[in-house]
Amino acid sequence: MNSKQRSLAKTITYRLISSAIGFIVVSALSDNVKVGAMFSVAELIYKPLQYYIHERIWQRVKWGTNSTVIKKNTN
Repeated sequence: MNSKQRSLAKTITYRLISSAIGFIVVSALSDNVKVGAMFSVAELIYKPLQYYIHERIWQRVKWGTNSTVIKKNTN
C-alpha cells in the first residue's frame, strides 16, 4: 500500500505534467495562449484534489495488488 505522502507526490507530479500538456493542446487548438493559460489554472485548482481522492479510493481495492497474487499462488 502506498503512503499518503507517496500519493500526494504522485498527485503533484502527474498534475504538473498533465497541466503542461493541456496548456500546449488548448493553446494550439484555440490559437490563444491566454485561453490555454486559463485552462491550465482551472485544472491546477480542482484536478489535484480529484486525483488524490481517486488514488486513495484505489488504495482500498485489493484487485491486482501483489498481496492478492501471493494469496492465490499459495493456495
